[in-house]
Formats: sequence, C-alpha cells, structure tokens
Amino acid sequence: MNIEELLFWFASVYIMPFWISMWFFPRHEITQKMIENPLICIVPLLVSYTILVIPQLPDLLLTFSSQMVTPDVVKELFENDATIYLGWIHFLALDLLAGRWLWSQFRDSTLTLYITFPILFLSMMVAPFGVLLGILALKSQGHLEVMHVEQSLD
Repeated sequence: MNIEELLFWFASVYIMPFWISMWFFPRHEITQKMIENPLICIVPLLVSYTILVIPQLPDLLLTFSSQMVTPDVVKELFENDATIYLGWIHFLALDLLAGRWLWSQFRDSTLTLYITFPILFLSMMVAPFGVLLGILALKSQGHLEVMHVEQSLD
C-alpha cells in the first residue's frame, strides 16, 4: 500500500466517528467537544490533503494558470491516482465542514433526530443537497435568519 492509498483510507475511516456522533448523539457532551474543535475534526484531514497536494501543486498550478479549465483538462488531471485520492479527501473535508455547520445550527434548534439525521447523512453523501435541505428545515422552524450583506457606496 502506497502513501496515497494509506492517506485515502485514513481519511475515509477518520471521519466516521464525527458523522456517527453528529447523527446519533448530536447533543452529547463528547460530540460537542469533538465537533467544535477544528484541531480534532479538520486538521488531520488537512494534513493528509497537504501531503498529497504538495507533490501535485506544480502541475496543478501550471495547468490552471496556463489553460482554460475544460472537462477534458479535469479528466486528464484525474487520470492520476494521487489526484483522485486528493479529490476524495477534498470532498471528505468539505463535506465534514458542511456537516459541522449544520450540526451547530441543529444543536440550537428544536428539530428532532428524525429530521436532522437524514439531512446530515445526505450532507455526508452529497453536501450541497444536505446543506440546502438543512437550511430549508431550519428556516421552516424559524431557526435560521437570512444573512444580509450591506454594501457601502462611499
């Protein structure tokens, strides 16, 4: 097993206690300590990501700075196993960040586990849909205020 595969498996297994805690024990003290601490929750994924991205960085920067990103360029980038593993860890980290945000919103809401579990599960699998459903569920219960950005025209 090479380092890329090892990091793939580490990241894939590492995230599971966080998801399981958010799914089934969302208000437990241990869940709160685990999920709220980015050093425990996200940093190990970032370390794995960094180990994989550093050797790929020159090629990625050259590719993205010298040509228009097209489907063919992306397919060519993902012909390399290391880039596939890098993409996977990228998904895991961003999905977990999305899940952390939803969990923090759900924790302060009156939504039940019957509502939050499927939304968080969907966030792990396809985060954009999970986040959208989470926002809709929170908004329907009056637990999420729409953020407004004010621009100053000085």
